[in-house]
Amino acid sequence: MKYDIAIIGSGPGGYVAAIRCAQLKMKTALIEKYSTLGGTCLNVGCIPSKALLDSSEHFHAASHSFAEHGIGVQGLKLDWDKMRARKDKVVLDTCKGVEYLMKKNKIDVFNGHATFQGAETIRINTTGGGHSEISARNVIIATGSKPADLPFAKIDKQKIISSTEALSLRSVPKELVIVGAGVIGCEMGSVFARLGTRVRIIEYLTTVIPTMDGALGKELQKSLKNLGVEFYLGHKVKSVDTKGKKVTVIAENSAGEEAAIPGDYCLMAVGRKPYTENLGLDSVKVTTDARGFIQVNENLESGHPGIYAIGDVIGGAMLAHKSEEEGVFVAERLAGQKPHINYRAIPWVVYTWPEVAGVGYSEEELKSSGRGYKVGSFPYRALGRARAAQETEGLIKVLADKETDEILGVHMFGARAADMIAEAVVAMEFRASAEDIARISHAHPTFTEAMKEACLAATENRALHM
Repeated sequence: MKYDIAIIGSGPGGYVAAIRCAQLKMKTALIEKYSTLGGTCLNVGCIPSKALLDSSEHFHAASHSFAEHGIGVQGLKLDWDKMRARKDKVVLDTCKGVEYLMKKNKIDVFNGHATFQGAETIRINTTGGGHSEISARNVIIATGSKPADLPFAKIDKQKIISSTEALSLRSVPKELVIVGAGVIGCEMGSVFARLGTRVRIIEYLTTVIPTMDGALGKELQKSLKNLGVEFYLGHKVKSVDTKGKKVTVIAENSAGEEAAIPGDYCLMAVGRKPYTENLGLDSVKVTTDARGFIQVNENLESGHPGIYAIGDVIGGAMLAHKSEEEGVFVAERLAGQKPHINYRAIPWVVYTWPEVAGVGYSEEELKSSGRGYKVGSFPYRALGRARAAQETEGLIKVLADKETDEILGVHMFGARAADMIAEAVVAMEFRASAEDIARISHAHPTFTEAMKEACLAATENRALHM
């Protein structure tokens, strides 16, 4: 079977690339190792974690804040099995949606492990021991990533677990130790803290969500502490003991003081590593760096002409929407178009509640670069809509060029930040100034008024409501 393009991996980058290729009249094949489409994101990542995040937030709200709204809840109890079942149905429905899109766009789907047999030939080994071969003029590698661990503490899926296992635990743990205070660690920590678990997070660095603006890390840490989450920042994990019924993590601070932290499980959230194993890359001129990421040029093409790579497997921001943009980029390049990706305008989101979102430069980056900038911020507590919704925890921070007023970065912590960051992305893509956004009418009362007010604050410090 001959194709214009074959795509290895059906995560958001892979299946979106397949759809765009099919729209551009290419005969397209999509190869997926597992029995369901959607990759890590849909099956064991973004979608199931957000389902549990939402369910746990409803439970926590019913337990702690409904009474203030005049809503009495008697006999409230947690049904973990039903909560997990709802999560599983959300995953199933989403994956079925991807299957439908493949059929709608006439994309041939192959289930099995793909291995290069040369530049244009791919062998597909099925779980039953059979195999088939297809040929393609172009190939996109979109195999994604998998959870990383520590050399002395490998994920055993029993006591040392990844987010994959955490999403399907048979019961809510009494104690959970999380290694890593990044996005995954904070999201999963918030889920179980809301459900009554004693959560302790260990982080080697001295800040929470260290890849984002420092103000957001401080706000999120404070918020999670209010949920009961305990932090061991600036601590290095020395060992993880899995003997006995409990797991014990030994961590050491900068002064050399050790802490023994027990839990029912140790959740490894120390990042992810690219999945490039057993793809037959050595049979083609596709090289990886020391960490295993496939090396590509500005067109996302590997060292072998016609073989491209996108998403987590090439590094950078390991985000589903970044992978999607790269999939569309390659498809349109192959069709002779001139697409462009502004990586600086790809937003980050942490789906705790309140949510965290950011795009563009952080204040720390601007300081280190020496670029002149100005700051405008606005607190949620000054918003009428936030008070009405009892969501006064949060702020929006806008960074703008000191001379031109161009928006350089926007950072949000608060209710609905995941959705509101889109306005900031649009503003940055069109190189808007803070004054541009400040002069745009924002509906009242809404949370988005905080964006307008923060831009006003960055424009001659003239916020109206503070």
